[in-house]
Amino acid sequence: MKKQMAILGGLLLAGSVLFVACPRARLDIGIAMPETHVERWVGDGNQLRAEAERLGFSAAVMWADANQAIQNQHIQSFIVQGARLLIVGSINEGVGAAVAEAAQAGIPVIAYDRIIANSGDYDYYITFNNYEVGRMQGQSIVDALRLHAVADNAEEPLAITLFAGSPTDGNAFFFFNGAMSVLLPHIDRGALRVVGPFPRNSHVGGAVDPAFMSIATEGWNPLHARTRMDILLTSFAAEDITLDAVLAPNDTLARAIIESLRADARYAEALPVITGQDAEFASMVSIRDGGQHSTVFKDTNLLAVAAMRLAYQILNDLPRSIPGAVLAEDIGLGEIGDTGVRRVNTFLLEPILVTRENLHVPVDANFFTAEEAAQLMR
Repeated sequence: MKKQMAILGGLLLAGSVLFVACPRARLDIGIAMPETHVERWVGDGNQLRAEAERLGFSAAVMWADANQAIQNQHIQSFIVQGARLLIVGSINEGVGAAVAEAAQAGIPVIAYDRIIANSGDYDYYITFNNYEVGRMQGQSIVDALRLHAVADNAEEPLAITLFAGSPTDGNAFFFFNGAMSVLLPHIDRGALRVVGPFPRNSHVGGAVDPAFMSIATEGWNPLHARTRMDILLTSFAAEDITLDAVLAPNDTLARAIIESLRADARYAEALPVITGQDAEFASMVSIRDGGQHSTVFKDTNLLAVAAMRLAYQILNDLPRSIPGAVLAEDIGLGEIGDTGVRRVNTFLLEPILVTRENLHVPVDANFFTAEEAAQLMR
């Protein structure tokens, strides 16, 4: 993803593994991002750095290539550089050891778009309403299939298969549970049936449901999703079954699933309804051209601005208030900020469902370059 300078109010610099913006003796803000194979994280890192600079901070950003040991080294490097605050998009709960080191050094940490599980060493988490993200994905399937018009205990219920995100990413559970809150009533009344593993919820009795692990995609790796879809098409969803929908948790995985489906003659002419998330450019083109059905747009331009506003307030000991965001506790979603050790102050921004009918929304938000916008809207 590429971001426009209008949102930043400053120059968006080209990405690098490490860049320290200002010739100061001490680093103000260290930004630790999880990976580059999901394209949004490249944009997020650059966006956060540029917004920090706009506010007058020195900033550095590092990407960890989905390796928690490497990310911990990055965080330790920021600590050595004397960072005053850290923003961490974590890979898994193994980041907790490095976060504890930051706490011991008196450095506040903002968990960025992924909760840092099983840690009590930080106070702030900023993300989108990820339960709502999943609810929107589920609702897009309900609407596209017109499930409300399908009779109870239908003789031929419509068929769906389920995919989930990485079990090391706490957001994956909220995405799935939000989607199932919409889909389950139609499954239970016999209008929709699940092909393949069927967890009703991500957790059972406080533990992760083994059935959820059967649909999870470790590390959000698209190759894993493609392989699992290949297997589904020759097993649970073999020749006598045609899928009507696939719950896919993000765009990267949705495209991998589509690759698998297009290799099957049953789907050469028409794909199932397939969801996504992140409004990645390739998926936006796919939606325009009748491939992927929907995505959920989380304006990470605004998330980066909000995160840096929070950082500014923390570093200047100002009241914590972010326009356009709500505290999770205030809307009954305090569990989103539950690390397993304590509940942290959690700020939520609202996502937007995007289909072919409102493809312009991310474009209007300056989410793409002018060239991409022109190509997309032609």
